[in-house]
Amino acid sequence: MEKSAAEEGNLSLTVDIIIPVYKPDHRFKHSLERLIKQSVRPNRIYLLQTIEDNPADQTEESRKSEEDIISLVQALNDSSCLIQCIPIDKSDFDHGGTRNYGAHLSDADIILFLTQDAVPEDKELVRNLLEPFCNPQVAAVYGRQLPRKNAGIIEKYTRTFNYPEESSMKSKEDLPRLGIKTYFCSNVCSAYRKEVYDELGGFVTKTIFNEDMIMAAAIIQAGYFIAYAADAKVVHSHEYTYIQQFKRNFDLAVSQQQYKEVFSAVKSESEGIKLVKQTAKYLADEKKYILIPDLIFQSGFKYLGYLAGKNYERIPKNIIKKLSMNPHYW
Repeated sequence: MEKSAAEEGNLSLTVDIIIPVYKPDHRFKHSLERLIKQSVRPNRIYLLQTIEDNPADQTEESRKSEEDIISLVQALNDSSCLIQCIPIDKSDFDHGGTRNYGAHLSDADIILFLTQDAVPEDKELVRNLLEPFCNPQVAAVYGRQLPRKNAGIIEKYTRTFNYPEESSMKSKEDLPRLGIKTYFCSNVCSAYRKEVYDELGGFVTKTIFNEDMIMAAAIIQAGYFIAYAADAKVVHSHEYTYIQQFKRNFDLAVSQQQYKEVFSAVKSESEGIKLVKQTAKYLADEKKYILIPDLIFQSGFKYLGYLAGKNYERIPKNIIKKLSMNPHYW
């Protein structure tokens, strides 16, 4: 018999799930179907549904998307796990601010964040994310991201590099050893102790990227722990073009530049170089030499995007909008 988190004797924690949603594809349906079948059931699932500010701007595609979400929620809702759709105007969407709004809707012990394209691998995702919270010093837990079946070799290796098979725990003492990796925590699949989340002020309410790592830095600096739960698994990966790689890293660097107090003491370039070297070695070991030029181009576009983002204050805003993956932010 499935249990709510409150009924799970060894944890005695309630949990709500928060998912920002905008024009989702078939993976979103699969995700919701698996979430309501978890062995530890959430109390509520909040869908923060981005809608067009002006109905006149709404396309047939976006209108159908909104209708499909409403139909899906009606079909899946039951008495033990209430799914709620919360409309968010497109102009008000922000990576940190929107999630922060969702967090304030919840009175659960634990708030669990997912992206719309992250699909739980099994029925134990919620249980495995909650388990590390048995340690009262743990304030955040993030899960393992598995590549999709059709993901390329480089993307698959990147997932393994960032999300290994072994679980771990990070604290302030790990900063000299791990550097920026100490702050690594992905809102693709993450959970936060609500009491600590509120104590630290939640996510920053205006950021283009990295709201999860900014929050993680606050958690670490406050003396709490961040856990990586390797057995809490979601299927999630991307196949970015070179230009998309550039834009994503542009936004990443912008966020680091805007929050210098968080990132200035820890360098991220060395971690990127380490990933490139290890990926190149892996491709060579697997005799996939033909993919090494692709790796070089990917890495080059990432680095160029990062350099541009670090210097965004010198770039005209009309150019910035073309360089960014999130032009509406500007």
